[in-house]
Amino acid sequence: MSGQAIILVAAGGALGAVARYLVGGLLKTASGFPWATMSVNIFGSLFMGLLIGWLSRQSAGSDAIRLFLAVGILGGFTTFSAFSMDLFTLIEKRDMAAMMLYLGGSLVGGLFAFIIGFMALRA
Repeated sequence: MSGQAIILVAAGGALGAVARYLVGGLLKTASGFPWATMSVNIFGSLFMGLLIGWLSRQSAGSDAIRLFLAVGILGGFTTFSAFSMDLFTLIEKRDMAAMMLYLGGSLVGGLFAFIIGFMALRA
């Protein structure tokens, strides 16, 4: 990890986090349904797919672009885009057992970890 890489990720992450905050404010509804989170997850995954597809055709300078846009901006915007990319990578490798483990482990494990953390400090 170089200093330049850390700066690229930090700058992009700040921009992504601000974008996430703004979308949350714009899509706040009285119903309580998490439209903002769902929208950010879907669009973040779309943008990650577009970016990785484009980067796969590039050669020069793609590391800095990937760090700033994918890890930084999209990582700050939503980690779901990285989750989607990782799932796709496992599907592309035709490693369905690993894909199912990653999918189930992330969703179920994440939910249970949240519940444990919540219950531990709620009591």
